[in-house]
Amino acid sequence: MLVIQPTLVQAQAPQAQPVPLDSLHIVIPGGAGGGWDLTARAVGQSLQLSGLANTVTFENLSGGGGAKGIAHTIAMNRHDWLLVNSTPIVVRTLRNTLPQGWRDLTPVASMIGDYSVFAVRQQSPLQSMADLVDALAQRRLAIGGGSVLGGTDHIVAELLRLRGTAEYPNIKPIKYIPYDAGGKAMAGLLSGEVDVLSSGFGEVVDLMQQGWVRILCVAAPTLGAADNSLPLCNDTIKDLIFVNWRGFFMAPDIPEAEVARVAHTLQALAATPEWQSQLQRYQWVDLNLQPPEFKQLLESQEATLSGLLRELGFLEEAQP
Repeated sequence: MLVIQPTLVQAQAPQAQPVPLDSLHIVIPGGAGGGWDLTARAVGQSLQLSGLANTVTFENLSGGGGAKGIAHTIAMNRHDWLLVNSTPIVVRTLRNTLPQGWRDLTPVASMIGDYSVFAVRQQSPLQSMADLVDALAQRRLAIGGGSVLGGTDHIVAELLRLRGTAEYPNIKPIKYIPYDAGGKAMAGLLSGEVDVLSSGFGEVVDLMQQGWVRILCVAAPTLGAADNSLPLCNDTIKDLIFVNWRGFFMAPDIPEAEVARVAHTLQALAATPEWQSQLQRYQWVDLNLQPPEFKQLLESQEATLSGLLRELGFLEEAQP
């Protein structure tokens, strides 16, 4: 059963409103317009609007599939710095494609979950998931994503190929085109460089509402009443459900009290109307977990993804 989603652990509500953070700097290890960028800026804006932080600054630092941002955060070792990241850090840690992985950082809090989608240009001849599966059987489609080869967008595309085209013996391999973050991947779709976009719902919803793209399916188990017109991937391909968490880390040597202070602030943010409006705007799943529960999520996902990556051929079997 290919349900790749976090175990939702109910974190305790904060006991008291925290003292506002004087300043906060968020490192975004990818380009503008991607999921990391959207999440970081939505959190930062909400912190300021809700009065939970006086000043929030941002730094986009692309490179090495997130490695440059991780290394920079660790090297600076600042108690007022956060690094935004997501499921790819678990994937890349497993595949040893990062010099430093999530265990080299301090988990602070997860904030949201973003379900994967398959999207096409408005003028695309592909009108449904059935059309997409048929097209995959007939020709080699180019599918773009905002993550590296073997990253989450690529994994979801390969799950589509493996599970959706099992009845086609001569299925052609997917041509996956990796982009530096979701914004560039969307540009690749709109320009015609790729036929289909594998991405997160939050990265696609604005252009869908503007009429530029169509969502062929959402990899969610259910959708809210406002979105029940969108098809689910699960309706065509059984158990094709994938949610990407996004959250925040600090450098490894930050004092526990400082980590707890920032985590408490993010927990308080989750209950504010300012943050709830962001969840609604991007159709994100509320996934606010504090450090112990967040670490538990990371360990659980690591165990689940290691088996899946081996099945897909993205992870070598350990040698005796």
